[in-house]
Amino acid sequence: MGIFKPKMYKKNIHEINYDKLKEQGITCLIFDLDNTLGLISHKRCPDKTKKLIQKLKKDFLVLISSNNTKRRLKPYLEELGIDGIAWSMKPSIKGLVYAKGKYHLKKKEMCIIGDQIVTDILAGNRFHIKTILVDPLGEKDLKITGLNRKIEGFIVKKYEKRGLFERGNYYE
Repeated sequence: MGIFKPKMYKKNIHEINYDKLKEQGITCLIFDLDNTLGLISHKRCPDKTKKLIQKLKKDFLVLISSNNTKRRLKPYLEELGIDGIAWSMKPSIKGLVYAKGKYHLKKKEMCIIGDQIVTDILAGNRFHIKTILVDPLGEKDLKITGLNRKIEGFIVKKYEKRGLFERGNYYE
C-alpha cells in the first residue's frame, strides 16, 4: 500500500517549501489543475496562485498535468505562460513520460503536486518521482473524481490504522 503514500503532505501549494525542493535537486514542478491550482468553477487562475507560479518559474520548469480537457487547461496555460498536458489519464504515467522526454528531464528532477491520492500521487509514485499531496481547495469535484474520493477514503483509513498517514497531519 506504500504506492499511495505521498512523500510530502501539505495543506496547499502555498505551504510547500520550494527552496527545500530546489536544494533536493528538483527542477520541474508538475501541478495538477482542478482543486490544486484552482477550484473547478474557476475559469482563470486565482491571483494568489498566479503570483506563486510566476515566482516559481524563476527557479523551476513549471507544468500542469490534468486529466481534464485541453479547453479547460488552455486559459491557465496562456495566463501563466507555461506548458501542460491535458488528458493525462493519471494514474497512468504517460503524461509524466511525455514531460520527461520533451524537456530532457531526469526522474530525480521531477515532482508532481496534486490533491488526489489515486491519480496524482499514484502516478508519481509509479513513475518514481517526488510526490506532494495537498488538500483539495474545494469540495466540488468532477463526477469521476467522486469515485476516486471514495477509493481514497478507504486507502486513508487503512493508512491511519497502520499509523502511516493521517489527513491534516502535514509533513515534509
